[in-house]
Amino acid sequence: MNIVLCYVIFSSGVWTWRTVLWVAIGWTVGISLGMLSCIYVATLHENDLWFSNIKEVEREISFRTECGLYYSYYKQMLRAPSIQQGLSELINDNATESKRTINLLRRMNIYQEVFLGVLYRILPIQAYLEPVYFYIYTVFSLQAVYVIALFITSWLLSGSWLAGALTGVWYILNRVDTTRVEFTISLRENWSLPFFALQIAAITCYLRPHLKPIQQKVVLWLMFLATLCFCLTWQFNQFILLVQALIIFTLDCLDLISTEQVTCLYLVQVSSLLSVWLLQFCNSMILGSLALSFIVARGLKTGGLTARLGKLLLHTVLVLALTFTINYLAKQALQLRSDEHIFKFIKSKFGLGPTRDFDASLYLCEEAFGLLPLDTFDRLAGTLLAYPYLVTLIVLLVILDTQALNPPTNVAYNLLHTVFFGLLALSTMRMKYLWTGHMCAFAAYGVCGKELWSLCLNTIHCNTKTKLRLIRYTVPLAILGFLCCKFWPKLMTEVSELREFYDPDTVELMTWISSKTPKKAVFAGSMQLLAGIKLCTGRVLTNHPHYEDRALRERTRQVYQIYARQSPEEVHRILRAAGADFVVMEDSVCYERRHGRGCRLRDLLDLANGHIMDGPGDNDPDLVHASHPRFCESVKTDGPAYTALFSRVFQNKTFHVYKLKRGKKRAKADREPVAMEDKTQ
Repeated sequence: MNIVLCYVIFSSGVWTWRTVLWVAIGWTVGISLGMLSCIYVATLHENDLWFSNIKEVEREISFRTECGLYYSYYKQMLRAPSIQQGLSELINDNATESKRTINLLRRMNIYQEVFLGVLYRILPIQAYLEPVYFYIYTVFSLQAVYVIALFITSWLLSGSWLAGALTGVWYILNRVDTTRVEFTISLRENWSLPFFALQIAAITCYLRPHLKPIQQKVVLWLMFLATLCFCLTWQFNQFILLVQALIIFTLDCLDLISTEQVTCLYLVQVSSLLSVWLLQFCNSMILGSLALSFIVARGLKTGGLTARLGKLLLHTVLVLALTFTINYLAKQALQLRSDEHIFKFIKSKFGLGPTRDFDASLYLCEEAFGLLPLDTFDRLAGTLLAYPYLVTLIVLLVILDTQALNPPTNVAYNLLHTVFFGLLALSTMRMKYLWTGHMCAFAAYGVCGKELWSLCLNTIHCNTKTKLRLIRYTVPLAILGFLCCKFWPKLMTEVSELREFYDPDTVELMTWISSKTPKKAVFAGSMQLLAGIKLCTGRVLTNHPHYEDRALRERTRQVYQIYARQSPEEVHRILRAAGADFVVMEDSVCYERRHGRGCRLRDLLDLANGHIMDGPGDNDPDLVHASHPRFCESVKTDGPAYTALFSRVFQNKTFHVYKLKRGKKRAKADREPVAMEDKTQ
């Protein structure tokens, strides 16, 4: 994709040997920075875990929470007798959710795991590259694509590859705020954001003036492919595209973009979403997305509507009202409730919804879904990124508001892009990764672009081509020199720090499950732990961290009653209804201290059940005392009511595993002996 974009960018104009050399140097710098970013995060990952020297089970445990769930499907594709059977098992999966058969390709965005699994099987690399390295190296390589895409965007905006160099350096130096790929390898965003950056680069190229028709077609196809890959690899694609659709709508309302360009951009979005809808076996969540509803509502606008209404604000209100109406009708027709937890979270976050909703509270109580911490700006200022970014942002917003100058269309798009996604990041910390990478490119444009420096030089009445060129090259080189001198020693220290993976209790648990329980045994527990159990042992789960299904969310809330104040009979009934044979309880959850009162999992369950919370503090007046003690604590007492239904078969300092007793009628699998192990010493 980058090669095609390069052709479009530089296929017009007069070429001289000097131009060729300058462009060649630029591409060499861009590719080098991309490779440096890839090697950097790969080195950090290796040094943090000593990944090359730990056991296979430890490597798999390092894929924490939902990362382990996604990686398990790659592992499943490799272990299948054939590619066809591997695909069939994913389409008719009965191991991810007990007592249910689901189509994983429809439910989850795991085409990347399927693709890599097929690719590893057909390429002659098995002899010298382990499957896990093929997987993680692919993800790290996408970081190179990400940096190169940002490099291209800033180059297109400023006309100088020095902006791209500054972008790449800023991205690497602000790694804490631009990516978390080194410790969350399998997260969907690490697959999708590089393609999103490519799409932004393609949009920036498409909105350049004087593109030939053939160049426009090439860029539109590139934009479609990048958008398709972005949508196919992340379940939250619809919400990101909605923000992007709002940006295009704003450009249209301000008459900064032609009707033809608006239509083409919306068609790319719609065709990408519909393609993913087909690839995901007609996933109704896509048809019921707000992005599609908004585009349809926007498409109903006629050329004279704004003139008839007379006010842009009224037109905007009408479009948004029509969007929500279409979306509501679509969801009613499709009976779609898969994404309702997201809207519950948004309502609760802004005080518009119930505060005791269990699903919404799970998100609200996590730091990642809170407001962007202020120390983020301290870090960004420390690398000199925040200052040129804010200056560029403020100046361009003033220009846009006063219409003193007409900014180029691609600059206007990137301005609104950074504003919209900046607001999203400020409201929800996890969304900052959609903003900070582009922030690097936008700030670099401000440092190296002609428009801002021309405005400054015109203000002091000394604008000449020589002075403009001198300042456009001197300032970025000075910043690059300062950054290299200040941060290179820190980077060398960081990549030389060696640590080692250490989680003996989890290793012991996974080893015991693999060796002492039936292969078809069903396990209940926390979502995060069960994802690791599936990856490391292949056992069947009752629930898992991929939360985009209403029935699964309800089952998860029910299974989590093991940490609530419930009778042993009620907990046994719930677990048996979910098909569980074993339940794993964690002291770190039962006696949680990571969150404050009101946000501990046991508190969320108490509130959802109408019970008074543990510990000192206020309680709502309608809450009552529970009639039973907390199950995860009381089951350890081995009282008669508990031993009649649960038998402890494993424990160590962190985990307690209980086998559910079924009474007289037992399955054949349950008659297999399960050895009791106590490793608390």
